Amino acid sequence: MDIGGQERSDPGIGTVLPMFPLESVRLPGEDLPLRIFEPRYGALVRDCLEREKPFGVVLIAAGREVGGGDARLDVGTLAHIVSAEDLGGGLYRIACEMRERIRVAQWHDDDPYPRAAVEPWPDEPGRPVAGDEIGDVEDRLMSLFERIAAAREASLPPKRELLGEPEPGDDAGKRLYALASRVPMGEADRYSVLAAPSANARLDALRDAVETVAAMIEFELADGSD
Repeated sequence: MDIGGQERSDPGIGTVLPMFPLESVRLPGEDLPLRIFEPRYGALVRDCLEREKPFGVVLIAAGREVGGGDARLDVGTLAHIVSAEDLGGGLYRIACEMRERIRVAQWHDDDPYPRAAVEPWPDEPGRPVAGDEIGDVEDRLMSLFERIAAAREASLPPKRELLGEPEPGDDAGKRLYALASRVPMGEADRYSVLAAPSANARLDALRDAVETVAAMIEFELADGSD
């Protein structure tokens, strides 16, 4: 993955990129719409547009998006701006595609906006994920959605619409990201999926997240029937 063209950090530490901490985890393959109103992030957007470069997105562990002073986690995703609208007065509306996973090697100061030396983090080697293992996760998700639909006496869209289909050339790791993006899980579970070092570890993280969601839904349905 080429993230060159930006400021270099200390030798061997990585490439310095603009960073946008958020209160939600963004997974590779997802879309990210943003409305920019803080001056520092307006400067970030202008720089990224001028240089035609991405920025990093990481989860805020504590604090808020607005105003700074937040604590940030170190695994994130590169956001590539695909469209931008200048609303005037330093305001922007942008649409981004989340692509490569990154790991922060070193945080820099926040002047004029958050920056960090980052390194690409492709999936590490591990036991291959078999197609039937992904199929089992898909079946579990469909059972979960069917349970929700039955409780609400609602019809269920086709599996293809609910879970999507693998893109040509997608490997198991990318398919697991795509499935995770369809699950209404909490941010901690989403981060576990993102930060899993290998595709096999991501499979385990996604399985755990699905079971957590299933247990919560069963609790809510049982509570609602009392």
